[in-house]
Amino acid sequence: MNNTNLSFSKEQLMQIIASIKASGESYQSLFQVFLEAMMLAEREEYKLEKDDVSNGFRPRRLLGAQGNIELSVPRTRYGNFYPILLSIIKDQQGQMEQLSFLLYTQGLTTEQIGEVFEQLYAHHYSKQSISRLAQRAHQEVLDWLERPLDSYYPIIYIDCIFVPLRRGSTVSREAIYTLLGVKADQKREVLGIVCHPSESSQGWRDVFGKLKERGVKGIDLVISDGLVGIEDAVASHFSGVSHQLCLVHLKRRLDKLVKQEDRGKLQEDLKKVCQMDQPEDTPDAGYERWEGFLKAWGQRYRSIGSMLGKVRYRLYFTYLNYAPAARRMLSTTNWVERLNRDYRRVLRMRGALPNESSLLVLLARVGMSRKSYDYKVTQLGQEKKYFKWQ
Repeated sequence: MNNTNLSFSKEQLMQIIASIKASGESYQSLFQVFLEAMMLAEREEYKLEKDDVSNGFRPRRLLGAQGNIELSVPRTRYGNFYPILLSIIKDQQGQMEQLSFLLYTQGLTTEQIGEVFEQLYAHHYSKQSISRLAQRAHQEVLDWLERPLDSYYPIIYIDCIFVPLRRGSTVSREAIYTLLGVKADQKREVLGIVCHPSESSQGWRDVFGKLKERGVKGIDLVISDGLVGIEDAVASHFSGVSHQLCLVHLKRRLDKLVKQEDRGKLQEDLKKVCQMDQPEDTPDAGYERWEGFLKAWGQRYRSIGSMLGKVRYRLYFTYLNYAPAARRMLSTTNWVERLNRDYRRVLRMRGALPNESSLLVLLARVGMSRKSYDYKVTQLGQEKKYFKWQ
């Protein structure tokens, strides 16, 4: 069908405009007349080409500059006629849905989004209207959270934060489990965001079980905080995984065990223990320095001395297996903690989220929008010994 033939003569256009002006109606009504006339003309051409007949009209709403326009969309008997204009309207609706959801995930409330839309479209939108606009985008994000994953991830960073969530009539702070993976092409992606009432090794066991169900078969290295039992939670689903406990979490913990005036000296000594730039350094050498650190500081603080001989602290020095260029990014959970900061930013303008689904959708959209994850982590590229890069 050649749609370039859809046109009006100058005389026809003048007659339409004159009739609208004479009636005292707005130019919004004029716009409505033009749109309906174009669809009618398109239907006439369609009927001739497809040997179809008219079959009344159906209503459709379009957003205009001065408010909604109620259109009468022509139909045909066999139901296959679809005016070109409806594709334009559909695109507009989709753009509004995406815009409302984007503004929501950037920290605006539904009321504030309504104010933005009123400025853009000269039409007032209630909180309920904005929520309905975002529903389709909500479902897209929920589908993304359940998407199939790659079979192999060289590195996975994991961490938890606690956020207020309403369940029924009560509000409590619940744990948000986040997993950030480095893929075989050395790019990053958020693998999962899960809500549990608290953080526990059993909770992580369930989370890693879900990863396996979504297609993950192999992991080389997991980087986490010092939660007791995390290694067993990972090993229950994936064998042969190395583990690195976060040095930043360790430093924070030690800071709390000494007086404020001793913190500077403690961190200075700890920096010598957790050195990064000596190529010949090893996990055994790092652990040996750690034991010396504990003996020295344990003379002043029994709580520090009590850490002596606990072999689990060896997991803080796994990063020394890797080249100096990669050690800083492998020794902490900083990458996933940056994502946590983004979570907190969008949550700061809100109270407790009304339900678990709303919370997960909001945080997942934050993870989906991180442009930095599209770039390769080139500092890790030389680690062929430990990671099977593409």
